[in-house]
Amino acid sequence: MTTPLYFPIAACGGLGNPDAAPYDKRWLVIDEAGAWLTPSHCEKLGDIKVEVSLGYLVMKAPGMLRLDIPLDVIEDDDSVRRQAAIGSQHIDVIDEGELAAAWFSRFLGQPCRLVKIHPDAGRVLWPEL
Repeated sequence: MTTPLYFPIAACGGLGNPDAAPYDKRWLVIDEAGAWLTPSHCEKLGDIKVEVSLGYLVMKAPGMLRLDIPLDVIEDDDSVRRQAAIGSQHIDVIDEGELAAAWFSRFLGQPCRLVKIHPDAGRVLWPEL
């Protein structure tokens, strides 16, 4: 029997931990224009290892300190709400802040941001990678 893989950050490293199932594709990395970065845009996305541990999304990458983001935060601050393009779909997302943006931008070598799909965004139709 094969263990399913979950991808808390779409297009980044997957994990077989069943605790990650509720967080599958909850986050994504977007460029400055708000478009979802995929491995075809940035090969280094696959080098980012993701874990779900003790209430945090934990990211690790070669040459970088680990980055921890709280998993379950109430989304009530509209100042961090923005739009992201996933394929032809535009989705409401929550920006995870400057520290996460700096971490991802430095590792990926281009300006980008980590965002979380807003809980009221509805169903996301993820294109095939």
